[in-house]
Amino acid sequence: MKKQWFKRSVASLALLFIVGSATPAIAGDNPYQTIIERPANGWAITPAGEQVKLGDRPYGMAISPDGKTILVSNDGQSTQSLMVVDRATGKVVQSIEYKKPEALYIGVVFSPDGKKAYASAGNNNKIRIYDVQGQQLTESGSIVFPATDDQGKKVNYFPAGLTISPDGQTLYVANNLNDSMSIINVKERKVIKTVPVGHNPYTVTLAKDGKMAYVSNWGGNTLSVVNATYGTAAGTITVGTHPSAMAINPGRSELYVANSDSDTISIIDTATNQVIRTIDLSPYPGAQEGSSPNALAVSPDGNTLYVANAGNNDIVVIRLAKVMHVHGKAWGNAQDKIEGMIPTAWYPTGIEISPDGKQLYVTNAKGHGAGPNPNGPNPYSKTPTPPDQYTGSMITGTLSIINTPDAGKLARYTRQVVENNGFNEQEKVRLEGAQKERVIPRRVGDPSPIKHVIYVVKENRTYDQVFGSLGKGNGDPGLNLFGDGSAPNQRQLARQFVTLDNFYADAEVSADGWNWITAAMANTYVQKNWPTNYGGRGRSYDFEGGNLATAPAKDPRDAYFWDSLGRAHVDYRNYGFFTSAKGETASTEPGLAAHTDHNYPGYDLKIKDQTRIQEWLKEFHNYEESGKLPAVELVRLPNDHTSGTKPGMPTPKAMVADNDYALGQLVEAVSKSRYWKDTAIFVTEDDAQNGPDHVDAHRTIALVISPYTQTGKVDSTFYTTTSMLRTMELIVGVPPMTQFDASATPMINAFTDKPDFTPYTAIVPKQPLDEINGANAPLAAESAKMNLAVEDRAPEQLLNEAIWKSVKGAGSNLPTIKTQFRENNLDSDD
Repeated sequence: MKKQWFKRSVASLALLFIVGSATPAIAGDNPYQTIIERPANGWAITPAGEQVKLGDRPYGMAISPDGKTILVSNDGQSTQSLMVVDRATGKVVQSIEYKKPEALYIGVVFSPDGKKAYASAGNNNKIRIYDVQGQQLTESGSIVFPATDDQGKKVNYFPAGLTISPDGQTLYVANNLNDSMSIINVKERKVIKTVPVGHNPYTVTLAKDGKMAYVSNWGGNTLSVVNATYGTAAGTITVGTHPSAMAINPGRSELYVANSDSDTISIIDTATNQVIRTIDLSPYPGAQEGSSPNALAVSPDGNTLYVANAGNNDIVVIRLAKVMHVHGKAWGNAQDKIEGMIPTAWYPTGIEISPDGKQLYVTNAKGHGAGPNPNGPNPYSKTPTPPDQYTGSMITGTLSIINTPDAGKLARYTRQVVENNGFNEQEKVRLEGAQKERVIPRRVGDPSPIKHVIYVVKENRTYDQVFGSLGKGNGDPGLNLFGDGSAPNQRQLARQFVTLDNFYADAEVSADGWNWITAAMANTYVQKNWPTNYGGRGRSYDFEGGNLATAPAKDPRDAYFWDSLGRAHVDYRNYGFFTSAKGETASTEPGLAAHTDHNYPGYDLKIKDQTRIQEWLKEFHNYEESGKLPAVELVRLPNDHTSGTKPGMPTPKAMVADNDYALGQLVEAVSKSRYWKDTAIFVTEDDAQNGPDHVDAHRTIALVISPYTQTGKVDSTFYTTTSMLRTMELIVGVPPMTQFDASATPMINAFTDKPDFTPYTAIVPKQPLDEINGANAPLAAESAKMNLAVEDRAPEQLLNEAIWKSVKGAGSNLPTIKTQFRENNLDSDD
């Protein structure tokens, strides 16, 4: 499997798109004639069919009753939109935009006669109504949800997926934040009844006769069955973990349910409301979770099921068993067969099929990735960061138009998916030109001279912001904000140990970042909800514990790195992961709480990292005396996030210096202790959203500090967040958690079998740690209004602009695009 980073691939994609039209496939299979890599996990993307450029995060879609029109709901962080696509030409013929706080959220449906369309509006707590004339939509009103419940309590229903009755008179809507389903009289434009269902419901599907409504409870493992006529509860069906999309078979009494975190399809007999078969979507025997099925379509003849696997970037083609159900018993051939896979673009989230069954239409939420963002977030600039330069919004979704493949083409497609994702290698440890050293085991359970791992996670910096002017590695000095004056330890550690200039965050922002950092994936709940939260559209931040809907595993109570350690009886200690400023651990993580230093503050930018490191040092010195240092330590140092130019708070350079010096003190303490000889310190950021980078918006800081990495060399192997996790897992002897860390290239090339035990002495930054933003600091007034109590609650684009101008000067301009490494060694703040 190819894992190197092709610099030109993602960056050049914009040249291949014609806005609002389809780009035809070349040779019928791959429109780009080359492998397209993306930095989220290094898996190749070779989308089949024709590609149409859509908007920011297409999460909802519907096809008109006459099959001529496709509606797409773009539900991203920036400007959201409802797009109308002509099915015959692949052309976007209309786009209705919504700027915050106006919203769209997942649900979109046509009326049976095609004269109306409806779209859920999330935090606006309404259903948008559109008149349809040909392929032009006109918003003609809305159905507003009650502001309070029967007890007068304010309610945020957050309508999501929806469906409509066969007569077009009634809508059924899943209310994602109210754990309910509402029944709406379309003619009266009124909610007539709301029924309790399970946790965080995703969507609603009706039985063929319209008598029963099925609600997928995304935050649990059940479907709620509701009598559609009377609006009364009719039962609960246990399915797989975190069910989302559903589809009814047009020719038989079967309902298909995509279980997004157990990688299965539950098949339900709607006559008995029982699960009669389960299809395992694991790409190879023993594969961990990670396929993330989240959209379904059934062929018109009812014989084929198509499943969009967001995590695998493919459509699975399943030949359904020919079965008759009589009194709850199955008769006939009871074997469903996976016939093959079709490659898609990045993160397919929707699928529809033409009325004749000859074409598939697939929405891909992340299209073809990000690419460079040299004009990215700049906290010191008064010029707003363009949405196409901010990692949270710069990724554009696509629509793939794919001819239904015959057996021969499907076989070729399947081979391509296997090659793209490395399924043929299964859990084999990837060796990208690896050396012969054996410091990093090649198999789980093999010995290593490293006995202790310290995992340090910081906040939001790109590679170029700190290492751009390092003097080695692929950096752009013009994008460097924090030089030897404010980040002397990080830069010296990169020079003295190993410079990792091809390391990428799997995440776009902290919400999905903390899931990639701790669980080796972010599930569909996190992926589809953080854009709403970050876009200022009213959703709370529930992405670091507290809601099991976010836990990406078949068993949500066993989803994270610390759970793997616990199962393997590996001792660990937690300093700040999933922990509040008061040291309180997330309620959903009792195992982690038992291993947490509750005197160590979690995320709170008002608390200095110097305070945090002093608490860590106190315990570390106790471990020195007792000789009982845990095998793994989890350490959060968040203050390089900065508070922008908020008056009364430390300046960005001061906060980075505080963070940097804390890291330096940690390394010094370890390197001058008895544990130095058998310890490795792994350092990275949860994401790279707060700055520009000339290679890719996901490229970020990574350090590996150990006697076995003290070489001073540059390692340009393609690594990601999951590479770091995979390396630590191999060292401490625990298996991978998901398909992503299983397929990641371990950081073997960063190590040597000739250790250098020279200790490290922390450098006191020249930048004063107590420098405070004044009232006249660049963008001070705007920064004063920012919510910095929780990570990423501040408007990231504005925060980044404030940071840039704080360092570069109020009159500085954003740098022009730089795409080549330059050897100019210019520090920006010294």
